[in-house]
Amino acid sequence: MRNMKFGEENCCVIWFNEANLGDSSGRETITRVTGGMKVKADRDESSPYAAMLAAQDVAARCKELGINALHIKIRATGGNGTKTPGPGAQSALRALARAGMKIGRIEDVTPTPSDSTRRKGGRRGRRL
Repeated sequence: MRNMKFGEENCCVIWFNEANLGDSSGRETITRVTGGMKVKADRDESSPYAAMLAAQDVAARCKELGINALHIKIRATGGNGTKTPGPGAQSALRALARAGMKIGRIEDVTPTPSDSTRRKGGRRGRRL
């Protein structure tokens, strides 16, 4: 079995597909790529395609540094917002795996409130 050098990938996939690569302690950020940095049109910033391009950039930077394995943390808005990751989460993970990165563990670090403020929409909810 060959040596694995792990990095920590904080993948914040809400509407701006953001991928942060840090060291395994989490103190230092090595690279940060967002979906808006990879596509030209504003409407494409939150697309799975932009998330895939951002993940490919992170994987290329990992290979430059000799990192060949990642622990991945996925985060959605949480709190009063949506608790599920956006549409780019799956495509970003798939792009990392296809780029040859070994994936150690995938962790959901979405903040969940024990008790929160009232959600928007009012008493009768959103009416169309």
